Amino acid sequence: MDDYLKEALEIVRAQASVRNMTEDEITSMVRRLADSIRAIAEGVAPAAEAGAAVPADPKKAVREKSIICMESGKSFKILTKKHLAKFGLTPDEYRAKWGYPKNMPLVCKELQRERRKKMKDMRLWEKRVKKQD
Repeated sequence: MDDYLKEALEIVRAQASVRNMTEDEITSMVRRLADSIRAIAEGVAPAAEAGAAVPADPKKAVREKSIICMESGKSFKILTKKHLAKFGLTPDEYRAKWGYPKNMPLVCKELQRERRKKMKDMRLWEKRVKKQD
């Protein structure tokens, strides 16, 4: 196994330890990183990432364990304001540009369910009523 592949595996292992990744994501990330590291070491500019896996349909970008940024093609659990600012967009502008509903959270489906369940468990609407009494 060459050094480039070892370096790529080490980077992907660190990434996988902080977020859930599918087998395909891991494989493609290792391949991309190994090629990029090899190109950098050989003094060649890495190939442009024009072939980033951006779904053609924005509705397919919101997946079970990830949401794909339609601007960068990168996969996240949450699309943050900071990330969208790199493209000169606010979350509202991003939603409008890609045809998402105005109140749609820019998070993966799994995280939406977790948040919804947590809010139901907290029952904040009951606590608010009790404080007013």
